[in-house]
Amino acid sequence: METLLLALSTGLGLGLSPWAPGTLGALLGLPLAWWLLGRSRRMQLALTAALMVAAMPVCHQAASALGLKDDGRIVLDEIVAFPVAVLGQAAARHPAALAGAYVVYRGFDIAKPAPVSRAETLPGGIGIVLDDGVAAAMTWLIMAAGLSLWRRRRPG
Repeated sequence: METLLLALSTGLGLGLSPWAPGTLGALLGLPLAWWLLGRSRRMQLALTAALMVAAMPVCHQAASALGLKDDGRIVLDEIVAFPVAVLGQAAARHPAALAGAYVVYRGFDIAKPAPVSRAETLPGGIGIVLDDGVAAAMTWLIMAAGLSLWRRRRPG
């Protein structure tokens, strides 16, 4: 059971990379977000929320097993939170938009501005997952504004 827990929490091993494990692990959030964007908004929201809630105890147990609260090897939180960054924004299925969301999301997750760092202080798996959720929500705001401007500037 612990092997499965660590495999899930480390993004099938991507989180074990000595180079940017969070960034590499978060890559698994790209196909997840793309797939979710093909569903209704209600389904996107329901599945994303369910994945984030389900990830909380997994991340908590993995942190306990690894000995650190938010061990860098744990990337399940990045994977399940990334879809929040594009939730309900069908235009984000475009590869450039999805890539842009990924870059902004990673920037917020790495820089940890005040709302993200505050969420990280919550206990256990809740803090591990919610800081990424807040980074993704901040990204969503940037994406919504950017996609809105892009649609206005496009001819016809």
